[in-house]
Amino acid sequence: MIVLCADLLALIYVCLFWFFSDLRNKMFTFPQETNTDRVTLTTTEQDFGAATVCLRSFTDLTRDHSLFSLATPSHSNGLLLFRTENGFNTDVKNSWITFAGMDYNVNTWHSICFTWDSVSGVAQLWLDGKHSVRKFISSGSHISGTFIIILGQEQDSYGGRFDAKQSFVGMLSDVHMWNETIPRQEIMNYMENKYFSSGNVLNWRDVEFQVTGRVLVEESQCPL
Repeated sequence: MIVLCADLLALIYVCLFWFFSDLRNKMFTFPQETNTDRVTLTTTEQDFGAATVCLRSFTDLTRDHSLFSLATPSHSNGLLLFRTENGFNTDVKNSWITFAGMDYNVNTWHSICFTWDSVSGVAQLWLDGKHSVRKFISSGSHISGTFIIILGQEQDSYGGRFDAKQSFVGMLSDVHMWNETIPRQEIMNYMENKYFSSGNVLNWRDVEFQVTGRVLVEESQCPL
């Protein structure tokens, strides 16, 4: 009976470690190309009319790959950040635009932020302290529903239909999300790893997540 209790306590400890954690100075490592390996992030948020997503990435991929995928029951690409050979594709409620001409070099850590507001419909991308042109993508309504947020794969349906050729291989860290377009200075503070207010939708310092497949939680190698 004592052994059973000990095993149960160990299981509870592992579950707490994997699903509720402060990931400061940690990173997710995606070491292989698959259509299964992923990290699912959890939030209680179910509606927002503006968003900012920030993350840091390191990869040697030159093919298309997903960096951040949020789906709702009505929109598989509710909010998507996706890298292609031509630039960054950003999707809001299945409408998309491309930000071209930004230096996303391989084998280099990059800090990336994406903002969108439903009133103006305007989106903007930030890469390593430099911003893109501002572009219209979608306006007039909120992103709403029960969110599924996935790192490592791109959702072609709600929570599924992953394509290995769109998967992420590399390292991701410092993922934050806000239900507003945060000020420029806050974005620059994030880019330079100065003090910034943590995300109120996703907070890397207090995040609930689930790992599927071969994804490692390791000490961050990001120099910032």
